[in-house]
Amino acid sequence: MIQLLQTSWEDRFRICLSLVRLLHYLAHSPLGSVTLLDFRPRQFVIVDGELKVTDLDDASVEESSCTSNSDCFMEFPARNFTLPCSVEGRCQSMNEKRNLYNAYRFFFTYLLPHSAPPSLRPLLDKIVNATGELHWGIDETAAQLERVLNLYKSGEYLQNTTRVPKAEYRRVPEAHIPDENYRCWPSYHHKGCLLSVFDVNEAIEICDSYSQCKAFVLTNQTTWTGRQLVFFKMASNHIVPDPDKITYVKVTD
Repeated sequence: MIQLLQTSWEDRFRICLSLVRLLHYLAHSPLGSVTLLDFRPRQFVIVDGELKVTDLDDASVEESSCTSNSDCFMEFPARNFTLPCSVEGRCQSMNEKRNLYNAYRFFFTYLLPHSAPPSLRPLLDKIVNATGELHWGIDETAAQLERVLNLYKSGEYLQNTTRVPKAEYRRVPEAHIPDENYRCWPSYHHKGCLLSVFDVNEAIEICDSYSQCKAFVLTNQTTWTGRQLVFFKMASNHIVPDPDKITYVKVTD
């Protein structure tokens, strides 16, 4: 978990999204609603950036039987819940809600909000709080996380922010700055500041927000959401030709 907290928010969001998609499948599986009774991080692995469950020994499709709501008691270390007993004598959505609360306490609360884009924080906080209180089922949780993904991929999350560049930048096509790195967190590169951006304007906004940033380099690499990876630099003293990159140099502060 400590290693995951050191990765970019985009990668942590992908883990949570893949977990919710998995839990949505389990809630609607051909066998019925499947719960993971031994739900812990060690039961999962990350494959190509997405969470996969590896241990199904303690999976169950049996919804608990009941005669009253008091029979539908779910106990967790931090809090407890009582779910309604259906007329058929089964605890309503207990398997689904158990999975969802475990996802909240082991993954969402750590991975979703931290270092997220500020304009997405209210929606992410709403998701974390709603799952932590079990106000939502898996269908609504999945729909809200897909909404976050769409806002992020489309750049709509930037529309509610004020984007007034503090500095002017000179565009240098087919050019790269090989050195002049500084570190930022979180970064896709442990020795430099490599971040993903929706467009050049967002890169300018990020560079303006770092006092040490004097230039940035657009690469031809993208993340899983299609966002462009950008190196942010502390100087532009040594610019070299590179047909796959575009450099922007700050000319005024």
